Amino acid sequence: MTAAAARSLTARSVVLSTLLGTTPPRLPGRLLVALAGEFGIAEGTTRVALSRMVDRGELTNVDGTYHLTGPLLERQDRQERSRRSGGDGGDGWDGNWELRVVRGGARRAADRAELRRALVLLGLAELREGAWLRPANLDPARLPARQAVVDASTDAFTARPAQPASLAARLWALSAWAAEAHRLQREMSAIIQRIDDDDRGAVVPGFELSAAVLRHFLADPVLPAALAPPGWPAEHLRTSYDAYDHAYRRLLRRFFRQVRDSFG
Repeated sequence: MTAAAARSLTARSVVLSTLLGTTPPRLPGRLLVALAGEFGIAEGTTRVALSRMVDRGELTNVDGTYHLTGPLLERQDRQERSRRSGGDGGDGWDGNWELRVVRGGARRAADRAELRRALVLLGLAELREGAWLRPANLDPARLPARQAVVDASTDAFTARPAQPASLAARLWALSAWAAEAHRLQREMSAIIQRIDDDDRGAVVPGFELSAAVLRHFLADPVLPAALAPPGWPAEHLRTSYDAYDHAYRRLLRRFFRQVRDSFG
């Protein structure tokens, strides 16, 4: 990541990305402040951001330790699901697709936006206006709050497309997703080498890379194996990220230990 890209990160985004990637999602404020400082963010700016996140119900503060709360816990759950893929990998997929057709009637713009977001978060893609579908290979009980939004405004059907692989290629930009996955794998290898060389300067680019990989997981359509293009890199990316995350967490622990030591 370039220095300009690092400076573009806000205190909130650093805090949020850090806690979303931490299990359980809580850290002392002084560690969050120190990490934000690596991005050139002043201590006062980070502490103001922490206070505002508490006021908005995104965090709770317990004796100086900040915990994710509210909708952000759902976001962390989605992120963790995306790391595990959430599909059956094709082993048990029966060829059926989940089809959702939006019911007619007037809706407020906010309600339309909420429904669209819920459909996207559940992994469905829009075939045409009002018709959303995906292979039925995901846990039907995933993200129950989003399911409730979709159930309230759509009718559910089971479909069996005549050319499912071609349809999947129309619904998702599979070549672009795969190309980005390969690029991210190369970057992870480079950062792991820097971590192995005990390069503290890898904290910032490693952080940004972690966030980029996790965003890419969320964009994975999680196709059954029968519909994935040859050489589909999704599971390889996940395996690579597990190794990368282990190495990067080791670097962060070392960094946080140095911060604690500086406080005596």
